[in-house]
Amino acid sequence: MKYRPLGNTGLSVPVLSFGASSLGSVFREVDPKEGVRTVHTAVELGMNLIDVSPYYGLTKAETVLGQAIRELPRDSFLLSTKAGRYGESSFDYSYDRILRSVDESLQRLQTDYLDILLLHDFEFVPWRQVEEEALPALAELKRQGKTRFTGVSALPLSAFRQALAEPREEIDVILSYCHYSLNDSSLLELVPLLEERQVGLISASPLSMGLLSERGTAAWHPADDELKRVCLEAANHCAAKGTDIAKLAVQYATADARIPTTLVSSASPDNIRRNAAWIEEPIDRELLDEVLAILAPVEGRTWPSGLAEYEEGGDAK
Repeated sequence: MKYRPLGNTGLSVPVLSFGASSLGSVFREVDPKEGVRTVHTAVELGMNLIDVSPYYGLTKAETVLGQAIRELPRDSFLLSTKAGRYGESSFDYSYDRILRSVDESLQRLQTDYLDILLLHDFEFVPWRQVEEEALPALAELKRQGKTRFTGVSALPLSAFRQALAEPREEIDVILSYCHYSLNDSSLLELVPLLEERQVGLISASPLSMGLLSERGTAAWHPADDELKRVCLEAANHCAAKGTDIAKLAVQYATADARIPTTLVSSASPDNIRRNAAWIEEPIDRELLDEVLAILAPVEGRTWPSGLAEYEEGGDAK
C-alpha cells in the first residue's frame, strides 16, 4: 500500500482507505461478524484510514466498527467520524449537539479519541450556523483532546469554496465525494485552493455511488437519465473487454498524487482484498482512453445538493 501526506496534518494516509458506511447495512443487510472481519482485513492490507458517521445505518456502522477496532491496537489505524447529520433529513449543527454527538460516537466506537472529525453534509445547514456554532464546537473538541483534526464534508464543490474563503484553523481536512471518478474529475479544480490553505483532501465514492456499474444505477440515485445511461454504456464497454469498470475506476481514482486518499466502502473481506490488489496492477491505458471518450459528453456533470446559498454564485449568509 502506498501512502501520501494529508495536507498539513502530519498524517500519512493510504491511497486507498476504508469507508465504513457499508457496516451500517446501507446497501445490503450485513452480519456484524462479517463487518468486523472486513475491517480487520482492510487494516491488515494497509487501508488503515477508516471513515464512518452516526448517520450510516443510524449508528449501526459506528457500533459495528467499534466492535472491530476494540480488537486492534489504537495506533494501527486512523479513525474519522462525523457529526451534524443523523438521518435522511435530520441535521443539528448547534454547538451543544456537536459536542454531545462526539461523546456518543466515542462510546459506540469504544475509543477515547478521534483522529479526524468532520461536519457531515454541511451544505444542508445555513453557513451562519456552521460558522457561529459548529466551527467553535470543533475548536473546543480539539482543545479537549477528543479529536486531533477537524474539517467538513459535502457534495457541492462551491460549498468548500465558501468554507475555505478565508483560512480557518478548524478546517484541517475536507471530504469530497463523487467529484474524482472516471465521469467527474472536477475535484482537481479545488486542489490549488486546498494547497494554498494547506488543507488535507479525502476523496470518496470512486464509483460515483454506483453510477459506474454493470448493474445499472439504483432508482434513488440523483443523477439524471442521460448521465446514468452514459455511465452504463461505459460499464458495458469494460465488460465487453473482459474488465470490471470498478477496477478501472479504483485504479484511476488512486493514481493522481494530488488526491491523497480515496475511500471505498464494502462489508465483504473479498471485495476489500480485490480493491487492494487492483491498485497494485498497472492501469490499462488503452481501455481508460476508450472509457473516458465514452464519458466525455457527461464529464463533470453532477446534481444539486443542499441549500441554494451553496450553489455556484449563491450568496452564503
